[in-house]
Amino acid sequence: MADPRLKTIKIKSGVVKRLAKERSMYEKQVEQEKVRLQKFKDQGKDEYDIRKQEEVIQECVMMVPETQKRFLSAFQDLSSILEAEKELKEADEYKNARLILDDVKALTCESN
Repeated sequence: MADPRLKTIKIKSGVVKRLAKERSMYEKQVEQEKVRLQKFKDQGKDEYDIRKQEEVIQECVMMVPETQKRFLSAFQDLSSILEAEKELKEADEYKNARLILDDVKALTCESN
């Protein structure tokens, strides 16, 4: 990997992959925290605990669109690089980046 463009592609691919995973994890966390809140309510927990749990949920909910925004930016950045560097299409890094983009493409269509 002597070509610095390949290194850039590899790094950008990792960023896209990480942000896609991060977004998914925030969505799962929101659901888990909602279940926890309902459990608190069912157990008759203190009003303070319930309010704090609602705050936790709100923080998690706010992170989903922020992560989506960063993901879309990274996705577009990597797409642009791959489009500009088509002569590298035989390189493993390029192929892996293309696979990552194909795998996470559905997330670009979702809006939260």
